[in-house]
Amino acid sequence: MKKPEKGEIRKPVKTISGITPVAVMLPPRPCNHGGCIYCPNLNVPQSYTPKSPVVMRAREVNYNPYKQIRNRLKAFRAMNHPIDKIELIIMGGTFLEYSKNFQENFIKGCYDGLNGVCSSSITEAQRKNEISSSRCVALCIETRPDVCVKHIDKLRRWGVTRIELGVQIIDDEIYELVNRGHKVKDVIDATKALKNAGFKIGYHIMPGLPGSNIKKDLKLFKKLFTDSKFKPDQLKLYPCQVMPGSELEKRYWNKEYLPYSKEEIEKILIKMLKIVPRYCRVMRIMREIPPEYLVAGTTRIDLRKEIERELRKNKIKLKEIRYREIGFALSREKFLDLDLKLKITKYSASNGKEYFLEFVNKNDILFGLLRLRIFNKKAIVRELHVYGQALKLGEKGEISQHKGLGKILMKKAEEITKKKKINKLFVISGIGVREYYRNLGYELESTYMVKNL
Repeated sequence: MKKPEKGEIRKPVKTISGITPVAVMLPPRPCNHGGCIYCPNLNVPQSYTPKSPVVMRAREVNYNPYKQIRNRLKAFRAMNHPIDKIELIIMGGTFLEYSKNFQENFIKGCYDGLNGVCSSSITEAQRKNEISSSRCVALCIETRPDVCVKHIDKLRRWGVTRIELGVQIIDDEIYELVNRGHKVKDVIDATKALKNAGFKIGYHIMPGLPGSNIKKDLKLFKKLFTDSKFKPDQLKLYPCQVMPGSELEKRYWNKEYLPYSKEEIEKILIKMLKIVPRYCRVMRIMREIPPEYLVAGTTRIDLRKEIERELRKNKIKLKEIRYREIGFALSREKFLDLDLKLKITKYSASNGKEYFLEFVNKNDILFGLLRLRIFNKKAIVRELHVYGQALKLGEKGEISQHKGLGKILMKKAEEITKKKKINKLFVISGIGVREYYRNLGYELESTYMVKNL
């Protein structure tokens, strides 16, 4: 790769949301419940292909977490991206179904990789990461809804801040058809328990599954945001595709299943995007599946770019977070209104009250947000995020990052908490953000940063 010019950032979109994302892949392991009929059998991590970029990188180092992270940091550094604030994502299957020793060693390996040195324990590695040059500001694990609730204490000890649940669709009959192995009740129970523990919740949603259709998909998608038992913070929209070695491939060749066409996928994705409320972020649309591993289904992995370009061209505004972020707005426009106002959206979710605080300008461009949850006389900040191109720690910001927006949002969360006559505010904090909260008067209590108000 050609060395970037001075001041040039290669592929700036990778860190345009304020953090540097590093994905770590788990080694292949069959799911305990058997396998969903749409999952391929390609001797790589569940639901991935041998040519998925993250799989290729992981296989080169035999799935060693330390080496995966060191190589990724090196690559980001070569492209002139800051590697100070890292959002770590563990991918490749239900991590909580691996052996206990494997889990502990893998998590420690991740922190060691960020620190650049090996520690004797997870605790020691985390202590080092609090002041490391590459700090874990967020840690995400993908899991099934039916296996995570009993592991909440362990997840918090590891420093996990976000959980992505393989929901696919909220319909028990379809779960039975695709051999999903859990019920809608598991989704509801996991969502509530995880939110009460402070986690940010993402759902993987899969339109076009056997037994569904466009009308049913849209009806159930709307329910995600009208029924208070769900209301995820984030989404990944992965239309169902037919992959080799899957049970679904047999049904496709037997003419028992037909995936949505490109036109049908575009149609349903546009309708879904219009439904997503302002407190939810659509993280990704379409899986990165190379065309040679697709038996049937659209090969267009860049469909989101095409859809959003068309929406903007027709001046159609979406409320979802990513569409409104300051970083993406700056990539399109030279001048932006920097007169910001604080907007608060309140909504009920999982027997609690959510306060979604955001700094926006008159054009509804999003600069920063905070999620505050209040339930059972307890208040917890589930997310604090300031958007814009990621900056190095200590680097002075010009537009959004490092301009004090996070402190103002935290102050407002404290005010709301006090008004509710709650005298203690909890924060679910990435290990690498503990120092930030200490400077705001918070102290470590168990696995949370806490302040007496």
